[in-house]
Amino acid sequence: MSVKRNIIANYLGQGWAALMGIAFVPLYVRALGVESYGLIGVFTVLQAWMTLLDLGLTPTLNREMARLKAGAHTAESIRDLLRSLEIIYAGLAVLMIAIVWFCAPWLASNWLQAVTLPAETVIKAIKIMGFVLATRWLEQVYRGVLQGVQDQVWLNICQGVLATIRWGGAYLVLAYVSPTITNFFVWQGGISIFAAAILVHRTYCLLPHTSRTAKFSLEALVEVRSFASGMFLSAILTFALTQADKLVISTLLPLEQLGYYMLASTAVGGLSQLITPMTTAVYPKLTELAAKNDSLVLKYTYQQSCEWMAAVIIPPSLLLSIFAYPTLLLWTGDSRLATEVAPVMALLALGTLCNGLMNMPYMLQLAFGWTSLSVRVNFVAVAIMVPAIVWVVPRFGTVGAASIWFILNFCYVVIVAHLIYRRLLPSEKWVWYRRAVALPMLGGGVAAGSVYWLVPMPTSRGDAGIYVAVALIVMFCIVVATLPSVKRTLMQSVKVIWNTKCA
Repeated sequence: MSVKRNIIANYLGQGWAALMGIAFVPLYVRALGVESYGLIGVFTVLQAWMTLLDLGLTPTLNREMARLKAGAHTAESIRDLLRSLEIIYAGLAVLMIAIVWFCAPWLASNWLQAVTLPAETVIKAIKIMGFVLATRWLEQVYRGVLQGVQDQVWLNICQGVLATIRWGGAYLVLAYVSPTITNFFVWQGGISIFAAAILVHRTYCLLPHTSRTAKFSLEALVEVRSFASGMFLSAILTFALTQADKLVISTLLPLEQLGYYMLASTAVGGLSQLITPMTTAVYPKLTELAAKNDSLVLKYTYQQSCEWMAAVIIPPSLLLSIFAYPTLLLWTGDSRLATEVAPVMALLALGTLCNGLMNMPYMLQLAFGWTSLSVRVNFVAVAIMVPAIVWVVPRFGTVGAASIWFILNFCYVVIVAHLIYRRLLPSEKWVWYRRAVALPMLGGGVAAGSVYWLVPMPTSRGDAGIYVAVALIVMFCIVVATLPSVKRTLMQSVKVIWNTKCA
């Protein structure tokens, strides 16, 4: 399956799913009320925390499925591994449901402060929420399989349809059956069961057939324990790195400052929607090529992917950084709010830009099964970053916390990337720094500086829209001009479209 086709499918599919999740929010609030909608927010928080129970098994399964395509597994061994993980996940899902079920009364009375909702309604909603969390969590197992075997076009079509049914159907239930929070979660649970069934069927259709039934295999789990444990520890440390700033700010600064910081974080968090679709498509292919020891194709695929990542992440990141004020003015329509948030968003965007550029080297590292570096690096980062945030926040406020995020990710680019290339692709290190980092960053910076100094800063929301659009287009064009493979591909696509139109 073409990596390019998977990337396009991921952007379309994940973009549509994200749009469905956002588009119906005002309708849910109107139908349920703000307090009931708050329980959906609780569900989102719990779902994020539940990912820590994954134990690194989903990315491990993704990797092993990619290695299957390279001949690193037999049909029997890969089915035994999947069956073993299915049993583990099923047991953890039952445990998850039981924990939420028995903790529901305590959560309703001690954690959630409902005013108008009856306690019985809140308890019932939390209990159903536990079942939904477990089924949504099980879906991830089979998504990991399908991503690993690079069946990503089908997966994204399926996810787009399911997201439409999941969120659009929930509104129809609220609008035409009964506008209660329990009905919302019952619908979500039913769709998750349906989704899991479809994903299971597709998974087993694609796996190679065997003459015997798959079985639980301790040996299969032992073989992947090193990679899985590395991914698990890395996930915990990454969670700490991304949440420490918010925890410290919420403790040491007024709630208003936390609100400003969360607004900036939310805006910058949208950049991850540009990173994930590409890494999801490229990672299985790099893993397959690494397993085959096909170094020439691996280098070519990796170089292409790094250039495309630069094209995708640099222009919007520079927009949110250099043009933070007009972007916030366009988004919020509040000039005072934009002034308060802009410095924080600028630093967070620069840090996320460095983080995005590091994603492809990180995928290369995982493709070779090398997780120990990430664990060691992130452990050191947590040990330094958390005390640093505690020290800077009382002195420099939210700008200090955002500065730590930028410095951390800048060090990743300068130091950690060097360590990755020294071991895996020594000949590609300076190629990456020059072609995927320095040149496009220089081009984007020159373009941004030209717009910044030549075009007057907007004072109204309408002017901000035009200003932001012009800045983004200019930066994208200049950045693409510095990336040979991206420029060549886009020019070929334009020629094909032009020739087709003229024919």
